[in-house]
Amino acid sequence: MKKQLLWILSMLVATTAVAQQSYQEKFEQLGTMLPTPNTYRTASGAPGHEYWQMRADYNIKVVLDDNEQRLSGTERITYFNNSPDVLKYLWVQLDQNMRDEDSDTYKTGTNNPADSAYSFFPNTIREEMSGKGMQRLVSEYDYDGGYYITAVRDANGGNLGYTINKTMMRVDIPQPLKPGESTSFEIDWYYNINDRMLVGGRSGYEYFPEDDNYLYTIAQFYPRMALYDDVNGWQNKQFLGRGEFTLTFGNFNVEITVPSDHIIASTGELQNAKKVLTSTQINRLE
Repeated sequence: MKKQLLWILSMLVATTAVAQQSYQEKFEQLGTMLPTPNTYRTASGAPGHEYWQMRADYNIKVVLDDNEQRLSGTERITYFNNSPDVLKYLWVQLDQNMRDEDSDTYKTGTNNPADSAYSFFPNTIREEMSGKGMQRLVSEYDYDGGYYITAVRDANGGNLGYTINKTMMRVDIPQPLKPGESTSFEIDWYYNINDRMLVGGRSGYEYFPEDDNYLYTIAQFYPRMALYDDVNGWQNKQFLGRGEFTLTFGNFNVEITVPSDHIIASTGELQNAKKVLTSTQINRLE
C-alpha cells in the first residue's frame, strides 16, 4: 500500500510539473524568442519603418509524362534584391531532392509505423515494424527520386555556374546584385514522381489498376528561391520534409501540359477555360 501511495504521489507531482510547464510556455514573456528590434522590425515582431522583403517572379512551364510518371519543367526566375545588402550569389531550394537516394531524410527516419520519413507524425522507435512499414523503408531507397537539373542559364542563354548541396543549390551570378537591382535566370529540370501510396508524402501518384489510370497530387514541384531576410541572411538549411517552410513572395505565371483526358485542380485563376474544358465542365465550374 505504501509503495502504491508513493507511486500515485509521484504521478501527481509529474502531472503538476507538466501542467506548470505548459502554463509557463503558454503565458511566459517572449524574451529572446524574437530577434533584436531594429529599423526593419519592432520589438513586437511587426514591420518597422524600413522593413523590406525580397521578391521572386516565376514563369514556369511543366509537362506531365503519364507513361513514365515524370514531371519536366523549365522556368525563368526574376529575383529582386529589395534588401540593403549586396548579393554575390543566390540560393535556390530543391525540395524534391529530399527524395534523392543520398537524401538526409532517409538518414533521419526511424521505424515509426506511420513513417514515411517525411510524415507529419513524430518519429518514435518501436520494437516491431509492419510489413507495409518495411516496404516503405526499402522502397524509398530503391526509388530514383530527386531533381535532374539539366541546365542553369542567364537571361541571355549563357551557362551559369552552380553547386548542388542536396536540397539546396547555389547559383553563381556574373555580377553582384546590388540593392534595388534584379536579375533573371533559367533552370531546366525533371524528376520521377513517387508512388505516394507506397512511400507516402504529400505529393506523388496513385495508381488504379481496374482503370489502368493514374491520379497525381503534385506539391513542391519547382526549384524555388530560398528566403533571404535581415535576421538570418540566406535560409539555406537542408529540407528534410518535416515541418513547413518560408517562401519568398512574388508573382507566378504557370503553364501546365497534361494528357487530354486529365483534369487539373490548382490554386490560381484559370485563363483558358474554353480551350481546355467542355461546356458541361464550364457550367459545373461556374
